[in-house]
This record gives sequence, structure tokens and C-alpha cells, in this order.
Amino acid sequence: MTVARFWRETPRRYNLGGNRCSACTTVYFPPRAVCPTCQKHRQSLGKMEPFTLSGDGEVFSFTLVHEAAEGFEMQVPYVLALIKTTEGPLLTGQIVDISHEEVHIGMRVRAAFRKLREDGRAGVIHYGYKFSPARENGGREAVASPVSQEALARAAARTQGTART
Repeated sequence: MTVARFWRETPRRYNLGGNRCSACTTVYFPPRAVCPTCQKHRQSLGKMEPFTLSGDGEVFSFTLVHEAAEGFEMQVPYVLALIKTTEGPLLTGQIVDISHEEVHIGMRVRAAFRKLREDGRAGVIHYGYKFSPARENGGREAVASPVSQEALARAAARTQGTART
């Protein structure tokens, strides 16, 4: 993925920014221009509202990855899961902070802001969401909260400075 595309997608990656249809209230991630759930799709044009997902969910399905995609070779084996969010959308994400033997369908998880990979050629570090277990007693593990625009600007400045050296 190019650096420009990655930065354009930053709000979605860092804050789980999706949208919701104002007609039927269905939530989508990533955002859509039209709601496919509404019987008359054209009625949803211009009625999709920005919506930030909470990051809470549960493991819907998962697999243990042994042959990683480029850039993830040092992480194998790792768990890649489909997460059913409390708002409805299914998200794909890596499960972290737990051994792969302990992951199970129905396990409560919470989105966490983490390093995804590093572009070796340019030295650009890409961040995004992964999922860590939520505590069984209703509390949550310490996870990153949504990132402020100020923090994004600081991270962009550091990354751009790193890429130039």
C-alpha cells in the first residue's frame, strides 16, 4: 500500500470510522456511499451519516496463520479473526495479547491501536487496529483510545521526517 493511500485511510484505521444509514440505521465499516440494506437504494444517497464504532466485539471465527503475507513473516504463527462488532459490522483483525491456544469463538475483544508493519524501503511505520481480549468481569484491558487529530499530525510529521533520512 502506498504511503498516500495509507494516510487517506488514517481516520478509518485509527478511529474505526464507518457510517450509518439514517433511513434504516444499518452501520457499515468501511463507509459506503449507498445502503444496500434499504429496499430502494437510491433513498439512502446523501443520507449516510459518519459513525465511529466502539471497538467492542466478539470473535465470530478465526484461523491460525502459519504462512504470513509479506511484511508479517516475523509474527507467525498469529491469529487472524472475524470480529462481530457490537454495532453489527464484521471486521477482520489480528488477535494480540493472548496465546493462540486461548482464542475461542465468542471471546469478547476490544480494538487496540498497534503497529501493523514497517515499510523497509522507506522506513515508514504503519499503524492500525488489532484486537485484544476484553476482561471477563466487564472491565477492559488497557487499550488505546481513538486518536486525536493533533496526535495524527505529530505522527505524520515524525513519519515524514523518518522517510526522508
